Amino acid sequence: MGPTRVFPILHHSAVLFPIHSTMALRHSLCKRTAKLCYASLCTLQQTRSVSGETAISPHISNLTDREKRLLTKLYDGLIGGQRAALAESITLVETQHPRKKELAQVLLQRVLAFRQEQERCNGGKPAAFRVGLSGPPGAGKSSFIEVVGKMLTGREHKVSVLAVDPSSCTTGGSLMGDKTRMTELSRDMSAYIRPSPTSGTLGGVTRTTNEAIVLCEGAGYDTVLVETVGVGQSEFAVADMVDMFVLLIPPAGGDELQGIKRGIIEMADLVVVTKSDGELVAPARKIQAEYTSALKLLRKKSKVWKPKVVRISSQTGQGVSELWDTMLQFRDAVLSSGELQARRQTQQKVWLWNLIQENALRHFQQHPAVRAELPELERRVTCGDISPGLAADLLLKVFSTTL
Repeated sequence: MGPTRVFPILHHSAVLFPIHSTMALRHSLCKRTAKLCYASLCTLQQTRSVSGETAISPHISNLTDREKRLLTKLYDGLIGGQRAALAESITLVETQHPRKKELAQVLLQRVLAFRQEQERCNGGKPAAFRVGLSGPPGAGKSSFIEVVGKMLTGREHKVSVLAVDPSSCTTGGSLMGDKTRMTELSRDMSAYIRPSPTSGTLGGVTRTTNEAIVLCEGAGYDTVLVETVGVGQSEFAVADMVDMFVLLIPPAGGDELQGIKRGIIEMADLVVVTKSDGELVAPARKIQAEYTSALKLLRKKSKVWKPKVVRISSQTGQGVSELWDTMLQFRDAVLSSGELQARRQTQQKVWLWNLIQENALRHFQQHPAVRAELPELERRVTCGDISPGLAADLLLKVFSTTL
């Protein structure tokens, strides 16, 4: 499949979102002390936009007037901070409809350019702080987000929460019940909560979580919290899309924490022992000491940061302010050392290949020759006539010879 058939409409993003619309918003992005750099930034932005349009110009198809109006409305509403536009944009990104997926890419290209301009006006500092949250069921992730989110909005931050709910293996449905557990935060106009189904995606996140983060940052949210479905062997893909990975654990021990594998502990930048109040203070202190000792034995993934273990109580609020101070210390350390920028660049490459693998598998499954041979080979595998490995090789041979 040639590139002209994959993204045929991207070059029309220039027509849909002219550069002057971005320039008109500069006064809301840059501080007054940065006004002297406007001329050079305008030239740089125009050069980058033109080069980007040149790169995607072969992928051409006509946008209808209705599609142009839709994308213009979404883009203007998104960068204007409208929650409804953000919600509709994320829905567009999550769709599986081929044409709408192309429209979503047009929108994302302009939002990415807008975000890059924000970062340049901010002296290269990222527009938002991305935090991934994971932990076993019952660890108090939703309560943690509620109390931390309210504290941040009280300090004039804008917080977006991308909560991932597991999908049923039989019906494909999800409960989407996170908003019901964050009653106060869901009513806060400085916060935005978006539950999304995994739809069979492993890693504790959805296929489009990374793109939803970009949209939230474009809408002006300076703190993005990504809550995953839980902890297990595969539920730490969120670490490949956030700046800081926080592991939440309840004040329990032994068999109750067996689900937390060594791999995910090694990925954690901060371990938070929740529910440290009342009769659980003593068990929480014990768990804190055990994990502090355990982290000393693990290989460090950062040269400037040593993972810490802290205790908090979402019920009483004890330790929450100190926790945020610790998270800011982490951000400042990795930002000043350059590790944050390097981590984001590596994450982009990881997700590039993840999407390539996913799309390649879908293309393989939908290939006519594969679909024709698959039923007979599946029958022979289930009867024991041939091995699954041989059947896979035969299907791949059919696929490669009929491209």
